[in-house]
Amino acid sequence: MTSSETLNAVFEYIDENRARSLERLMEYLRHPSISAENVGIDQVGALLVEMLTEIGLETQLMRTEGHPMVVARWEKAMGKPTVLFYGHYDVQPADPIDKWLSPPFDPTIRDGRLYARGVGDNKGQHFAQILSIESHLKVHGKLPCNVILLLEGEEEIGSPHIADFVRANTEILKADFAVTADGPRHASGAPVIKFGSRGVLSFELRCRHANDDLHSGNFGGVVPNPIWTLVHLLGTMKDSAGEITIDGFHDGVEPPSPEELAAIERLPLDLESYKQSLGLVRLDAPGARPFYERLCFRPTLTINGFHGGYGGPGSKTVLPNEAFVKCDIRLVEAQDPLDVLHKVAAHVKQHAPEVDLIAMEKMSPSKTPIASSFTPVLRRAFVAAQGAEPLLIPAGFGSLPSYVFTKILGIPAFETPYANHDEANHAPNENLILDCFYGGIRTGSALLHELGSFRLRE
Repeated sequence: MTSSETLNAVFEYIDENRARSLERLMEYLRHPSISAENVGIDQVGALLVEMLTEIGLETQLMRTEGHPMVVARWEKAMGKPTVLFYGHYDVQPADPIDKWLSPPFDPTIRDGRLYARGVGDNKGQHFAQILSIESHLKVHGKLPCNVILLLEGEEEIGSPHIADFVRANTEILKADFAVTADGPRHASGAPVIKFGSRGVLSFELRCRHANDDLHSGNFGGVVPNPIWTLVHLLGTMKDSAGEITIDGFHDGVEPPSPEELAAIERLPLDLESYKQSLGLVRLDAPGARPFYERLCFRPTLTINGFHGGYGGPGSKTVLPNEAFVKCDIRLVEAQDPLDVLHKVAAHVKQHAPEVDLIAMEKMSPSKTPIASSFTPVLRRAFVAAQGAEPLLIPAGFGSLPSYVFTKILGIPAFETPYANHDEANHAPNENLILDCFYGGIRTGSALLHELGSFRLRE
């Protein structure tokens, strides 16, 4: 059997089993696994162990200080490369329930899309990887390369234990490169290969002045207002021109390479349609900064929420005694979350020493060079499976724990999202276009096939 015949036989099996694959995905989605609420995590972990063992993988449920990791492997292809597929089996809470058109854990098909919590983020995508592995085993009785599957149960709460887990298990996670199927395709509908992800640092700023709310007439102008204290502090952190003004904040930023700048120049963009779809009349300042440069190479400072004082109907002439603000910073290569946190803390101490800084989630950024020897392999897999050249995005816009592969295991890491760009992950009516799901199975299968003829460097 020729190489093309070998892959075509797998594709035929995938096509013949579409209905069964969809039915199995829907059954998987019926099991809630909400990490933030510790709902269903152990049950879904056990379900995955049973499922992966049944298809022929050596599988373990491995405990951490938080939720367990599922690690599965097939390593019988002597001399062939090893790919580590990462995904997460935990999902976001379904709130607000009343915004869902169908129950979040009762998967429903409407107009060629499957609706359910976790279908795009991330159960449908890593299940496609699982089915790609199973398809090769069913058709050929073996895999063309070696595979490790790592499924996490805490990604939706910031992956607090994955770094320690990977450090403690470098031998059993030893691979040549890592691939994550997560996130959306490009808004144009084109498939993409992402070469990294931004990191994240979340924190709260809390301010309390008086010991209780006060009358704004009797005490206004005398007693300091914590909301104004926070407003003035925030104004020293980012100016009206859109520049982050925290001392030393940009010190660790790694400038893009000429190859990365060329890659973003090739990315499609209809800026007016983008703004119109979001109801915008302008982009955030600075207005002249190129669109993809913002998303790939620039860190951000975002105010997620501002809380304090009276928010009910009508007016209440009150001087609040406390207020707080939630913020996040998206980090780019090679910023370090702890270093940036220390700089934020120093800035707060200098400009508003009465404000408390409470650190929350933190995750390092990651990046893999576009010139990686695995890039052509991934590209050929997309072309073979989907008939389209993938767009190359130097760094993903969101945050994933890919740094554990690049910075701890020391291997290249890629993101190959299978979901549609409007998957509504983290929102009501999360969905996955069925053709994206089937295309994901084909793409994962094609990647395994391509790796079968890949020559490892000595």
